[in-house]
Amino acid sequence: MDNNELKRVYEHSKEGNYSAGVMKKTTAYCGEIFRRYMKRGSVLELGSAEGVATDVLYPYFNDYTIVDGADFFVESLKQRYPKIKAYCSLFEDYSPDIKYDNIVLGHVLEHVKDPVDILKKCSKWLNQEGKILCAVPNANSIHRQAAVSMGILDSIYQLNETDIKNGHRRVYDLQSFRSDFEKAGLKIVASGGYWLKPVSNRQINEGWTDDMVDAFLKLGEKYSEIAAEIYVVSTN
Repeated sequence: MDNNELKRVYEHSKEGNYSAGVMKKTTAYCGEIFRRYMKRGSVLELGSAEGVATDVLYPYFNDYTIVDGADFFVESLKQRYPKIKAYCSLFEDYSPDIKYDNIVLGHVLEHVKDPVDILKKCSKWLNQEGKILCAVPNANSIHRQAAVSMGILDSIYQLNETDIKNGHRRVYDLQSFRSDFEKAGLKIVASGGYWLKPVSNRQINEGWTDDMVDAFLKLGEKYSEIAAEIYVVSTN
C-alpha cells in the first residue's frame, strides 16, 4: 500500500470504522486467539491501527513493538503505552536490527501489494521457533455467500464496497491463505476461523446484543470454513 492509499484508508478508519461496535469485538477476539499460540518473549505487531488487538496482547509481554503507516495511530499508542516501541513506516520499508519471538499481522495481508514478500520479510525477522500469526477476512463467509445468492456480489471473491473503502486488494479463502505461507517457505502449525457472521455489520450493530455477538464469535471456531475471519499460525 503506497502513501496515497494509506492516507485514504486512514481517514476512513479515523472515523471509528475499525474500533467501534462489532468490529472492536471481533478484533479483540482475534487477539485472544493469537495469545493462545504466542511464545513468551518479544512481539512485533504490524498494522496496529487503533490498537484494539494491542490492548489485548500488550499486558502479557514486556517487549512490544508496533509498526503502522499512519502517524496518528502510532502517536496515540505511544501516549497510551509510554514503554511501547512504536514506528511509523510502511511494512515494505521497515528494517529492524533485531529478531522477534512473535510477529502479529491482524488484517494486513489483504491490504498489501505482495503478501508473500511481506511474509518472507517476517520470516527473516523471526527468532528460532518464533511464531507468525495472521488473520484476514474469509471469502467463504456465509454473509458473502448470501450476498452472491442475492445478486449483491458476482462472486465471493469480488471486493465489496466495504472492502474497497478499507483498502483491500484481495479476499482470501482458507486454501489461498495457507498457500501464501507455503510460497513464503513457512511451516503452518495451526489454522482456523472465528466469527460466524450471517448478516452485515450494520445490521448486527443495530440489532444484536453482546451475548449474541459473543456466541457467534465462538461458533466461528467450530465452523471455520464459513467463518467471517480466518487465521494462520506459522513458523520457519
